[in-house]
Amino acid sequence: ASCRTTAKSIVAKQSAVFVLIPSTMVRFGAASLLLIASSAAAFSSTSNGLTSYRTPAKSNQSSTSLSMALTLYGSQGSRSPLVNWAANELNLSVEAGDLSKNPHPFGQIPCLTDDNGVLVFESGAILNYLQSKAADKGMHGDKKMAEVSSWISWANASLDPICFLETPDGKVYDTGLKNQNKRIQRLDDLLSKSPFLVDGEFSLADVAVASYLLYVIQFFPDVELHSKWPNIVRYMKECAGREGYGKAFGERVQAFCVARLGEMESGAGKEKKLFGMF
Repeated sequence: ASCRTTAKSIVAKQSAVFVLIPSTMVRFGAASLLLIASSAAAFSSTSNGLTSYRTPAKSNQSSTSLSMALTLYGSQGSRSPLVNWAANELNLSVEAGDLSKNPHPFGQIPCLTDDNGVLVFESGAILNYLQSKAADKGMHGDKKMAEVSSWISWANASLDPICFLETPDGKVYDTGLKNQNKRIQRLDDLLSKSPFLVDGEFSLADVAVASYLLYVIQFFPDVELHSKWPNIVRYMKECAGREGYGKAFGERVQAFCVARLGEMESGAGKEKKLFGMF
């Protein structure tokens, strides 16, 4: 899925504020501004306004010997951070591209380029491409690659429409996670038997699935999940606490997600406002 030049709007009950991000006017409720505002630290002082953002600092781990030409065209207010999260987990270096030169055929983001004229768009396709670039990072064998690819496709095709309910003109007005859902119940059942989705180990399958789930609590912070799906809440908290997630989405977004999920687990915080700010 990609963020179009007329991006999804959140129709919230809170007073709405318009925020301008590259090529996109998105309407957010006050609490939902956290997704963009709290990620301001992710923008580089060398960025061209808001047209690019700082790629996460390299970790102390040894750098991969793969090509350094990966360039991501995106913004912090789109789905681009989930691509950065994937790159962090695979220890791949990704440069921030100039959006005025975005080569996506429809001008959408995220979009990725690589050596030899490679062009990849749609977030799921990009995750699969990054995985293929880092096949030596713990993803050996067709079986595991196939499972990860299947979960990435499921996240985009099946989970996204559950997480975000849209009007006919594409505006998000609510989340389907407020109600019981057979697919989400099945996901909870699977996570009751394993900490992660593929062979009990964190993979890009979890980047894809957890990203959508974590977006839900950012846009709809009052949603309550633990009473219905305690294993999913545990899973979301585990994924949100990863170093790669914090570098991609910003420390403040990470802190909010971990804290909100902790409140769900304890049954506390239902009456609290987001960080006491709103």
